[in-house]
Amino acid sequence: MATTDSRRAIALSVLLGTAGTLHFAVPKQFDALVPRQLPGGKRLWTQLSGVAEVGVALAVAVPRTRRLGGLLAALLFVAVFPGNVKMVVDWERKGVPPVRRAIAWGRLPLQWPLVAWALNVRDAARR
Repeated sequence: MATTDSRRAIALSVLLGTAGTLHFAVPKQFDALVPRQLPGGKRLWTQLSGVAEVGVALAVAVPRTRRLGGLLAALLFVAVFPGNVKMVVDWERKGVPPVRRAIAWGRLPLQWPLVAWALNVRDAARR
């Protein structure tokens, strides 16, 4: 039977793996989060971040690499925060419907519980 710590790690892995897969299944929505100042085009960054999420998901899923995976997941959640801010700014400027703008705003504070979850997975992993 899986422990609570293992279940938390697997749930985090599934979340990251699903998000990473969506970068390839529906890339357009992720392209919009990429700042135009980054070189190489938006789709490249969408694909790179998708690969990163899937890779981190695998690291979190494997007990032997879980400690590193948890740390990488926390760093990834911090790294994508500017993209979430960009979404809010863009949607406010474009006058996107209020419900969608509220969802975008709601994503901002959700990043910090994700960081805490990833660090919890890291801390619970065996050394």
